[in-house]
Amino acid sequence: MIENTLHLPILSLLIFIPLLGAVCLLFFNAASKDSIRQTALGVTIINFVVSLLLLAYFDVSTHKMQFVERLPWMPWIGSDYFLGMDGISLTLVLLTTLISVVAILCSWTAIEERVKEYMIFLLILEAGMVGVFVSLDMVVFFLFWEIGLVPMYFLIGIWGGKRKLYANIKFFLYTLFGSVFMLAGILALYFAHGKATGVYTFDLLRLYEMQYAYNLQWWVFLAFFLGFAIKVPLFPFHTWLPDAHVEAPTAGSVILAGILLKMGTYGFLRFNLPLLLDATMSFAPFLLILSVVGIVYGAFLAMAQKDIKKLVAYSSVSHLGAVMAGIFALNQQGIDGGVLQMINHGVSTGGLFLIIGMIYERRHTRLIADFGGIAKVMPVYATLTLIIFFSSIGLPGTNGFVGELLILIGLFKSNVLLSVIAATGVILGAAYMLWMYQRVIFGEITREENRTLKDLNGRELLTLLPVIVLILWIGIFPGHFLRYTNASTTHLVEMINKNHPADVVATHSSAGAEAHALNAHADKGEAHR
Repeated sequence: MIENTLHLPILSLLIFIPLLGAVCLLFFNAASKDSIRQTALGVTIINFVVSLLLLAYFDVSTHKMQFVERLPWMPWIGSDYFLGMDGISLTLVLLTTLISVVAILCSWTAIEERVKEYMIFLLILEAGMVGVFVSLDMVVFFLFWEIGLVPMYFLIGIWGGKRKLYANIKFFLYTLFGSVFMLAGILALYFAHGKATGVYTFDLLRLYEMQYAYNLQWWVFLAFFLGFAIKVPLFPFHTWLPDAHVEAPTAGSVILAGILLKMGTYGFLRFNLPLLLDATMSFAPFLLILSVVGIVYGAFLAMAQKDIKKLVAYSSVSHLGAVMAGIFALNQQGIDGGVLQMINHGVSTGGLFLIIGMIYERRHTRLIADFGGIAKVMPVYATLTLIIFFSSIGLPGTNGFVGELLILIGLFKSNVLLSVIAATGVILGAAYMLWMYQRVIFGEITREENRTLKDLNGRELLTLLPVIVLILWIGIFPGHFLRYTNASTTHLVEMINKNHPADVVATHSSAGAEAHALNAHADKGEAHR
């Protein structure tokens, strides 16, 4: 933890600016739709500009928490309003504030009913997402985690599609189920720390300082796993995602893919790896297998879809499986690739849902069979769509290539067989994406409705502009982004190597290495260092 050189509660500002905007919208006349939209957009733009200050004052040379804020909140249970960020948090906060602007823009004409309530929920959701990525107190973290659930529940339930109630209940129950176990894990660490040191605290940095008994680590890891794996979602906990994506409005799908899924992978990086290293070594082979299965399984399911949005939803299962594989390769390249691919997936898949929403507004259908030949009437749309598709595939020169390459290198160093299987996901991804593009964009126009489609307007071009810029920027200059996360990922790898010899880490995917980790810590009992 280092001193806040900005001398400004910037993290609190990033949380409370959208909350203040939501409160202000309560006093607007519901009939003043344009004023409501403009105000919501202005609030998200202000928040994004404020978040850019973080770049100017962020110290890339350290893994320690920066811009730290701490205020007493519930001292009788050891909980403070405690915020801070490292490089991993920084990239996700910036992505959150940017995606929030895009979400308002893409909803401009798509949402015509109850606009006031819709914009209020989007602003509350932004505050909750930022809060998750900057919380250093586990109670505060859990509070923001749950805050993010409520607005999305209403966004799907009120403005969703025909099966919105089914999708909403499924989304809510899955997420709440995982949250219960996550809370149990938090409380287990809280009482274990208090029993060992006499200090009961939810301070994450203090919890990092303690080595927990292996048996406790095992159960807490499992509790956190259920909470975070459902959110990712990792195979086989993915079944809620396609329904939620298909029924959510465009902005809901963009935020869900762009930010909310990253809360799960972020949780593994922030909690499981640094807090529960011994259990991480034991569970890593299992998680690598689930991740690789998710890569291939998600890709095959995507190939079988007739609905464009459902195809992209299943592609997320495949892509997030790759992120998890990179993280649990437990080496520098894998974790770097996993973190970068978290950002890449938010950009590319968020962009895919944007272009799907734009064509849905014109045709009110998402079936692949209802399109064909629209490049002839929408050439600008076809061109930008191709760039975003290339990004999702991982074409060299786009952001997806760098992240996938690092993940595969890291996975190869960890387990050769799994890396070969995971690599097939790249081929399958190209197959289903290009096949969909060919059927939707190229060919002859077979439906008269497609002959009169209008190309993208100025607002839609502005909405897609940040996505296109990031796709090319990260693809050509990945070092500009990796430099912010490098200190944090390097520190994680150093912690792993310090607690487990490099040869054990390199072969942790074998059954023998797992047994070694189990036997090495079985004699610890309930003792704490």
